[in-house]
Amino acid sequence: MAEAERLDSLCRIGSPRDFFHMIFPGSEISGVLDFQRTLVHELIGEVSDFSAHMSGPGADLIDWTLVRFQMENLKVLFRAYLTKAPVEEFERYLVTIPGWLPVDIRGMAAAESPESFVRFFPKGFLRENLEEALEIYMDHPRPFFFEAALDRIYFQGLVAGTGKLSREDREIISPMVFQEVDMFHLMLVARGRFRYNLTQAMLQPLHVEGTRIPRSLFAAMLNDPDLYTSASRAWERVFDAAPFERGPDGSNAVDASVLEGLAWNRFVRLANLAFRRSHMGLGAIMGYAALRRVEAANLITISEGIRSGIAAETIRGRLIPRTDIVKVT
Repeated sequence: MAEAERLDSLCRIGSPRDFFHMIFPGSEISGVLDFQRTLVHELIGEVSDFSAHMSGPGADLIDWTLVRFQMENLKVLFRAYLTKAPVEEFERYLVTIPGWLPVDIRGMAAAESPESFVRFFPKGFLRENLEEALEIYMDHPRPFFFEAALDRIYFQGLVAGTGKLSREDREIISPMVFQEVDMFHLMLVARGRFRYNLTQAMLQPLHVEGTRIPRSLFAAMLNDPDLYTSASRAWERVFDAAPFERGPDGSNAVDASVLEGLAWNRFVRLANLAFRRSHMGLGAIMGYAALRRVEAANLITISEGIRSGIAAETIRGRLIPRTDIVKVT
């Protein structure tokens, strides 16, 4: 797996072609987008293979992790609907998920209204929840809300699926799952509240029940006067340590991207812990799948950095886990 020192060496590769061949020896990768699609399809295929050899709540939970990729497809298609751009410009960003019924791509992109957009999706649980997401979007018609509502649907299912596991599996997997969902909560606060100046009433419906940031705490974070105060409430829930110190002048400036990096560091640690605590069990699979997802995200970041001619040190600083941050001052 591409991590630690190997990431350092990959960042120093100057040619996209050399980078592609380092990751996929002997392949005929045609460009950055082809490389990224190959990465994602390999990850989807690997997770699907795990599910094929399991049954019960564990298999259901693994299957649900594939919903994430369908949600990303829907985000792409919704952008196509909003911009009315030719569907060919967006189709290449979609991924195929084994066992899923295909959606009417052209119909969704050409939908006459948000309601008709949702109706092109096959009937069932996801369509019902998409209609709920649409209600949030219609109240606040910005793509941010529809995309955040899609994420909420996914995370609600992830928490619910984890709750159906055996006690042993829950104890191993829940910390990693809760961390991921609470990173979503943290970014709703950091970006939705303090970057886009959205109100508590707008953001509160996006909360996901059942994690270490309950609804009451989420509401308090949304009501805080600044991000420093808000993020401080989550010290022991989203971060491994209390990383915040006021500056010598008493300033309380906190960067959302640094907070996100610290939260991802904890997620990687918890994924590693789940993988190593579960001997040939569901925790090993879920931990491994999470680490593979982080690896794919890092390789995509490197591919973009190399294509853009960004310095190796700068690329490395954007990877997970973040090695360039210890505390926020």
